[in-house]
Amino acid sequence: MVANSSAVAALLTEGVVQVCGNCYAFAAIKADGSVVSWGDAKSGGNSRLVAPLLTEGVVQMCGNGWAFAAIKADGSVVTWGEAESGGNSSAVAPLLTEGVVQVCGSCAAFAAIKADGSVVTWGSAIYGGNSSALAALLTEGVVQVCGNCYAFAAIKADGSVVTWGYRSNSRLVAPLLTKGVVQVCGTATAFAAVKADGSVVTWGDAACGGDSSAVAPLLTEGVVQVC
Repeated sequence: MVANSSAVAALLTEGVVQVCGNCYAFAAIKADGSVVSWGDAKSGGNSRLVAPLLTEGVVQMCGNGWAFAAIKADGSVVTWGEAESGGNSSAVAPLLTEGVVQVCGSCAAFAAIKADGSVVTWGSAIYGGNSSALAALLTEGVVQVCGNCYAFAAIKADGSVVTWGYRSNSRLVAPLLTKGVVQVCGTATAFAAVKADGSVVTWGDAACGGDSSAVAPLLTEGVVQVC
């Protein structure tokens, strides 16, 4: 499937400051805060249904597999694309009218961090769109969220990590994730966390990097970033 932008070419000749893609579509933010989208209509290439909300004020875009989420300058969020994948955020709409500072996606869900450090999730529950089981841990103090294909990992201000979604269980390394984490990065079904002491903690599907035991001696110190 090719994301052909010819239908919106006239809108893309100038003023674009950011482009975001998902699996099948693109969305561009222009300097005036408006959004132009193209590609597979069902996956967010057609933003007609929310067009009045995308004419100004958009400051950040996030795409997952089949949908988009746009943060506006007033802290509200606008979503479109495949409904089941987070394109429809009506179930959590009252929580997305203000205060959102970051949105992160898995393959079919979104997680938003609000200015008060709480997290709002929506989309497919299997892909991390339902964080209700951990709600008490996500009401405050979250400073970063990272998504892989099926799950999310949130870093809190105290350096601890909270995970949810499919194959997200960090139980085996939980004692290592209670403090000191400064970055989390994901593959399809695994995560790697960098700690303040330069060590790395991994969990998830071993075949996707969740088991770093073969190189463990090299990950005990000195790591500054994981990609």
